[in-house]
Parts: sequence; structure tokens; C-alpha cells
Amino acid sequence: MKKMFIAVLSVAIAAQGFGQSEKFTKAMTAAIAKWDSAKTADDMQSISATFERIADAEKTQWLPYYYASLSQVIYGFMKNDMANNDAFASKAEALLTKADGLQPDNSEISCVKSMIATMRMLVNPQARWQQYGATIQTELENAKKQDPANPRPYYLQGQNLRNTPEQFGGGCNSAKPLLEEAVKKFEAFKPASAIAPSWGKAEAEKVLATCK
Repeated sequence: MKKMFIAVLSVAIAAQGFGQSEKFTKAMTAAIAKWDSAKTADDMQSISATFERIADAEKTQWLPYYYASLSQVIYGFMKNDMANNDAFASKAEALLTKADGLQPDNSEISCVKSMIATMRMLVNPQARWQQYGATIQTELENAKKQDPANPRPYYLQGQNLRNTPEQFGGGCNSAKPLLEEAVKKFEAFKPASAIAPSWGKAEAEKVLATCK
């Protein structure tokens, strides 16, 4: 009887875990679909809040915190409100710190760290380049080492150089090889799951097209 009870209990626990996992995947899939179709900054902020709610409900999953942070970063870029960039960056950083605690040394997280540093630098590029420029580059190099197959650090690095004046080492001549490498890697990249990060291919191709 005792063995039968343990067996039944084990099945019940496994079923509960499967149910929670299925619920999580369903919630994430729906949120990512909204993220993919977002058109405005307000859309992106709303989606960030959705991911944060999922993250706080789960507590042990890094992906919703990652997406919540990434959405907050994109919201900040779309708002283009330099006076509030530091506040946007701080919110994104707080969310990403939670993701980092659950999944350290992750290439995708390092990419978002570089984006947060970029957001802070853009408040005053001349005054802040020395502080945040090194962080941007370091995090992108970390991302490459953590997952050499990840195309996103190459895309972000290429995009940064495309937007940097030629006299400071930027422009198409510097950006094009990285963007071409990013597109090549996107062609071969296979996300770890249906809800794992897969963004950036269309954006990389669009930036590369400006250099042809």
C-alpha cells in the first residue's frame, strides 16, 4: 500500500509539474506573439509588463525576465526620450539582473546588457562614451564567447558601427563585415526552443541593405 501511495503521489506531482510547464509555455508563446507584432512604444511597454507578470508568477524562469528587460530597452529606444533614458535603463537593468541570477553567463543576456549600456550612453555620447563604450564592447564580446553561434552580438555590433560616424571608426566599411556575418549566422541559427530568443534577422538584413 505504501509503495502504491508513493507511486500515485509521484504521478500526481509529475502531472502538476507538466501542467505548470504547459501553462508557462502557453503564456510565453502568447506574449511573444504580441511582442512580434508590437508597433508602438506603448505596445512594447505593455508587453514588458506582461512578461514581468509571467516572470514573477514563475520565479525560476529566466526567459520572461529577459524578454521583460529587452522589451523595456526597445520601449526606451522607440520613445527616444533622452531625458528619461536612465530611468528606462534602470528598469531594464533591474529585470535583467533577475534573469542573470537565474541563468548566468548567457549570451542573450549579455546582448541586452550591451543594449542597456547603449541606452545610457545615448543620453550624452560625448560625455559618456568613455564610461559606457567599453561596457558595450565587452558585453558583445562576452556574448560571442558564451555562444559563438549566436548571431545577435554580430548584428548589434554591426548596427552600432553603422550608426557611428566614420571619423570615429564607424560607417559601412566597418559595419558591413559584421552585418554580413550576422546574416550568415542567422541562416544557420536554431533557437533552443519555441520560446527562446530568435529576433534580429530582419533587422540585420535591413541595416545591411543600407550599406549596399
